[in-house]
Amino acid sequence: MFDPQLQADVLNQALPYIQAFRGQTFVVKYGGSAMGNAALMEGVIRNVLLLQLVGVRPILVHGGGPEIDSWLNKLGIEKRTLGGLRVTDEPTMDVVEMALAGRANKSLVAEVQRLGGRAIGLSGRDADLLQAVPVSSELGRVGAVTQVDPDVLKVATEAGYIPVVCSVATDAEHRALNVNADTAAAAIAGAVGASKLILLTDTDGVLADKDDKESTISTLTQAEAQSMIDTGRADRGMIPKLEAALTALKHGVGSVHMINGGTPNGLLIEVFTDRGIGTMMAAH
Repeated sequence: MFDPQLQADVLNQALPYIQAFRGQTFVVKYGGSAMGNAALMEGVIRNVLLLQLVGVRPILVHGGGPEIDSWLNKLGIEKRTLGGLRVTDEPTMDVVEMALAGRANKSLVAEVQRLGGRAIGLSGRDADLLQAVPVSSELGRVGAVTQVDPDVLKVATEAGYIPVVCSVATDAEHRALNVNADTAAAAIAGAVGASKLILLTDTDGVLADKDDKESTISTLTQAEAQSMIDTGRADRGMIPKLEAALTALKHGVGSVHMINGGTPNGLLIEVFTDRGIGTMMAAH
């Protein structure tokens, strides 16, 4: 049985953090293995709801690569990649939007509401929330975010809703573009003036040695992050997260946290305890 005194000590340790973060906006990018596991999903959503309960305004941003792959396979459409990025032709873009704005988005909305919260599911195409341009002709409908209109997010959070945003953007002709979810989350965090961007990953943060899972770096400077990208010390999966972190900090986000989405209550440990569990990058 859990020690009541220990439980009280934990709550007491969280108090100054709750006081400091009340009224602030956190953007949480949700993905990785935590998204495909029902128990992990419930844990993450419970953490997000607790953040909201103590006065934080959370925004959830998500991708859904496994969901996309599953539907491509069902429909007999070949998955193609180039330099680690999904080649998104017109048929693939249709599947991406269906999988992300449909199944993945609405399952998260339903989970928030099942656990007692209120959520609004959005794609980047709603209210021109995420505007983007194609990255290259070789990648097809893959986009880079150029502008964020955060009005719909501010209205939703002020009214007590948790916005759940999938990483599909719109181009100048109002056609869909597939955007990396880490990139989308960073752009949104900057646009809404978030104090924190929290990226849920499949590792315990940034690793000093990409081949050693025990080499988590607790704090990382912007210069160190850029060096890891430039020298190849960061593996391919971590590079877009580090780039997203740098972008968010450049646009005024106070700190970026990269934590393992599969760690029970990892979000609360990172935000409300002295030690944390992942990697933090701060603006200064």
